[in-house]
Amino acid sequence: MFRTARRWTLLLAAVSLANPAGPERVTSEFREKAVLCSLSFRRFQGKTYSSYNRPHLLGIPQSLGIPQLLGIGSRSFQLIIASLAILASAGVARAQSGGGFGSITVVPQRLSNGSPFLLTVKVAETVSSVEGSWTGRKLLFFRDKSVFREKPGLGGEIWRALAGVDVETAPGTYPLEIEATTGDGKRLKTLMQIPVAAANYRSGRLSVAENFVVPDAATQTEIAADKELKDRVFAKSAPEPEWSGEFLKPVNAAATDSFGTRRTFNGKLASIHRGMDFRAPPGTPVGAANSGTVILARKLFYEGNCVVIDHGQGFMTIYMHLSRLDLAEGARVRKGERLGLSGATGRVTGPHLHFAARWQGAYVDPAGLFALPLGGKP
Repeated sequence: MFRTARRWTLLLAAVSLANPAGPERVTSEFREKAVLCSLSFRRFQGKTYSSYNRPHLLGIPQSLGIPQLLGIGSRSFQLIIASLAILASAGVARAQSGGGFGSITVVPQRLSNGSPFLLTVKVAETVSSVEGSWTGRKLLFFRDKSVFREKPGLGGEIWRALAGVDVETAPGTYPLEIEATTGDGKRLKTLMQIPVAAANYRSGRLSVAENFVVPDAATQTEIAADKELKDRVFAKSAPEPEWSGEFLKPVNAAATDSFGTRRTFNGKLASIHRGMDFRAPPGTPVGAANSGTVILARKLFYEGNCVVIDHGQGFMTIYMHLSRLDLAEGARVRKGERLGLSGATGRVTGPHLHFAARWQGAYVDPAGLFALPLGGKP
């Protein structure tokens, strides 16, 4: 028995180590066969790493250590514990649910105002669509074709959605509703309560030209026209994801932790900084953070030369204060493709790139977006 447990335990550890952010790739058979390791690890959580060879701390008789219980050596057990520790610390929240849903996973586990997140739903049946709602916004899912089915044609599908918590969302617990439709029209529903913590954002004071704080009548007309344009642009998005894999930083320059900062301009106007600033010297090439379609590329009053890329399903990235625009509206762009050059146009205190990420009207922290494990998706 121990030899069988050892084989499946080591296999689970290897798969977990290779893909800590994607435990759904490990089949239920693997999990069942590795029950000894799973139970040991769960009881191991909260103990010091060095206690692996002190079985009494895990409720195991002192005469039989965990490695001996599993029929493996100490070095192999250390590898298993390290692998499963990586899996546990990858920020994965998993909620088992009935009604045809195998599991629901949120990455990262801890959400706060401004957090982007990847939602993964495993459906026990074959379904034609999955949708949901979160903080008053519609969740649009896509089927992850890169994940194999455990039993082809018998369900076990993986559906994902890229979403976020707006930077201005108040701390609290919010309902997450998910609904799937099977091929014969049956609806599967589930409801989860997701806590949102308060992020610790800073405050700051800036000085800019007075016309950017108290604009004259002509400028107010320009600002109103810009807003109308942006509202039209943001209202449409591709129905399917156009992004692929991880989002990249758009420029080779140091970034500030300015997202979410409460700012006062000239001591008069308060606002929330909804993007990340990169200290990019004038003329630095600016690339697309991911693939998509350019839906705006023109000069605006506050943003200066601005580019907006639609990545599909309501997810967009915004690039501001460019000195030059290299692509026109309607252009399809690849990840890393040059959009223009950084500069100091619009309301700025000096040259830099302002980069923002927006989902269904919610502004999320780009730092969190860069950290999401999106390799191989959609």
